[in-house]
Amino acid sequence: MEKGSRARRVMWESFVKVHHGVPKLDKIIKEIQELGSDPFDYMNIARGLSEVPSHLKGVQQKHKEILRVQTETLRVNTILIKEKVKIFQLIDRYAELTIISNVRDRTLVEHELLARGRDHEEWRKKHLQRELEKIRTNQLFQSSFSGRKSKSGSSAAVSGVPGIGKTTMVQKIVYDWATGKIYTDFQFVFSFKFRDLNNINSRINLRNLILDQYPYFGNVLGELWKNPEGLLFIFDGLDEFKDWIDFADNRRNTEPQFMCTDPECWCEVSDIVYSLIQHKLLPGCSVLVTSRPTALHLLEKAEISVWAEILGFVGDEWKEYFNKFLEDQAVAAAVFKHVEENEILYTMCYNPSYRWILGMSLGPFFTQRDRKQQQVPKTITQLYSYYIYNILKNHGREIESPRVVFLKLGEMAFTGVSEKKIVFSNGDLIKYNLQPSQFLSGFLMELLERDDSVQSVVYTFPHLTIQEFVAALAQFLTPDPKDIQKLLSEAYSEEDGRFEIFLRFVAGLSSPQSARPLEEFLSPFLHQTTCRVIDWVKEKVKGQIGNTATETGKRNLLNTFHYLFESQNKALAQATVGSVGTLAFSGLRLTPIDCAVLSHVLGLCDTIKELSLYECYIQCEGFQRLENVLYKCQKLRLSKNNLGDSEVKLLSAVLRNTGCKIQELDLWGNNLTDSCAEDLASVFNHSLTDLDLTANELGDSGMKRLSLALRRPDCKIQKLDLWGNRLTDSCAEYLASALSTNRSLTDLNLVYNRFTDQSVPAFSRLILTCRTPNLIKLWDNQFSQNGENQLKLLQGTRSGLSVKCKPLD
Repeated sequence: MEKGSRARRVMWESFVKVHHGVPKLDKIIKEIQELGSDPFDYMNIARGLSEVPSHLKGVQQKHKEILRVQTETLRVNTILIKEKVKIFQLIDRYAELTIISNVRDRTLVEHELLARGRDHEEWRKKHLQRELEKIRTNQLFQSSFSGRKSKSGSSAAVSGVPGIGKTTMVQKIVYDWATGKIYTDFQFVFSFKFRDLNNINSRINLRNLILDQYPYFGNVLGELWKNPEGLLFIFDGLDEFKDWIDFADNRRNTEPQFMCTDPECWCEVSDIVYSLIQHKLLPGCSVLVTSRPTALHLLEKAEISVWAEILGFVGDEWKEYFNKFLEDQAVAAAVFKHVEENEILYTMCYNPSYRWILGMSLGPFFTQRDRKQQQVPKTITQLYSYYIYNILKNHGREIESPRVVFLKLGEMAFTGVSEKKIVFSNGDLIKYNLQPSQFLSGFLMELLERDDSVQSVVYTFPHLTIQEFVAALAQFLTPDPKDIQKLLSEAYSEEDGRFEIFLRFVAGLSSPQSARPLEEFLSPFLHQTTCRVIDWVKEKVKGQIGNTATETGKRNLLNTFHYLFESQNKALAQATVGSVGTLAFSGLRLTPIDCAVLSHVLGLCDTIKELSLYECYIQCEGFQRLENVLYKCQKLRLSKNNLGDSEVKLLSAVLRNTGCKIQELDLWGNNLTDSCAEDLASVFNHSLTDLDLTANELGDSGMKRLSLALRRPDCKIQKLDLWGNRLTDSCAEYLASALSTNRSLTDLNLVYNRFTDQSVPAFSRLILTCRTPNLIKLWDNQFSQNGENQLKLLQGTRSGLSVKCKPLD
């Protein structure tokens, strides 16, 4: 036994040393600390803890049956007049989402849809490489030492951008509990939406909070309080809660008016939620909270045991959703193929709500013969334009003046974007002369989802981006556009990014391709408005091109490029960036969608003197979006982009193009190996003159392949930087031999390699026989003092030659 205990101790100590950054081990270590000296004893905890007392079995069975009925179906809008809403069985339509046991940075100043989209591809790849831990919904409260829930109550927070599937995930958890599939240790589950809790305007206690929604519990709640370990409370949508819950406020622990330690105690709803999460009310119960990333900072000081984030669809999950959404598999395949071929639309696919919009907008193009394939949306604005077009087409006869209705709805939507408001009341509708009775028609039901599950009725757009699109559309419907440029400038000046998608939509709606389908039902947009929007975009692009010294300046320039892309206005793009000299985005993380937009803009330029993408993390997918336009650059900086050998193969094909203008190429720090040396060597006799391969891993075999290209009489390379490439004495002879016939190379950098005195004869011969190099850098190798002296003595053999064995030589 003593030997076994010692072995276990060594094992746990090893876990402690390596647990940092490994979510599952972090969780195990924490549970060890909570469970005491021998965590294995926990595996034998009596199963009787989850047994429901006989006098509560009736109400539990009724509760489960009611929850099952409430959650077993999923309502899906169809924008079809004959079948406005389709109802499906949840288990048939629910597609598994990737949930990771971690949360990305919880502070966010940019529009969260942009920021999460920007990071998504990188995180998706990390997941595929098993660097992230994927967890299932039934593991949020599960112990590491058994299949049962944690010994004591815990709180879990699940984050996700709008439309990613948080509420549907909650529905699935409740349904699976009600049908006995998960969390059988919980005797009762109570689920609340924060948007419903917003309607409670007076003090209340936990008893009445539950009875308002689950009145059949009557007088048995007192029995439930006796076993809090058997209770799970779910609160969905913290970001929609009207009250501020400050978990760092110590007054909640000291001042009676803020304390809520008894389920019969009357207090504010926010105090009840706070006390449940912090285990001050019913200690031992478990709590699940969902939120958008922008509200996660509220929970930073909370007692959260498990942090998780919904990443959305990964890999084949994308195709699975299309196949479930579009019942005609041929149409599903055609839509998926179109999306796959369009970089902008493809990047949207991780989000179920975006997928829904894609399906609703693109499906008709592949089912109706009168639609021309070349009209299929290519930009996000075009996509949303056809989404609204389909609604108007199916409900056009119901509306007397759709232009007026859309103007009013757009004004309300714009106010919502301005105030970061996504939930609207009957009062909001009346304020904008939108009568709630209009929701008897199918038209507005497609644009605003009505939720009357509680005492009062609230409305939301199906997705935040639809709200932003309708807000943008209203700018083209207003009869007096004189202040449009002032409005756009004020929106642009907001630093938190709340208007960024709105501005892209405004720019996009200036395009005939986006406006035409809507004008069919809303009458032509004012030409004056379109001209003023185009002038505003032109002014912003021109003003931003020379203002990229800061990260904010670079991000703003990229955003204006998104405006150009959405506008699809070739004349506008050429007038603003057609003759641009330098574009610098160094240090700014670019997603594949950013790269696709940049590619579109570069495609309209004549020649770019310099394109700097240093440390932009474009990686494979981003590079593939850019490769067709890179030939226009004279100087191309691609350092630290994690490109790899396969991307260099593609780049080499660009460099071999007869029209390629690239003269200087910087590939510093891209994990390149000898596998790409052959491809690099193939471009030494084209336009390229300066090649920086610093901090890669070409090694001796890679250097030998490059040496063969340097030997060729048509080699044009003048400057070659091989700093830090693990070169040794084995390749010195090859290099010296190759350069003995070279007539182009003037600068050679071999700093920070592994050359020793054995290479001195080869380098001596190189210096004496090769007549073109003016500068040879050799410091930070492994030469002795004597070896360095021998090399430096050779400087005098030719006028203008500099051999540096130390930086200051």
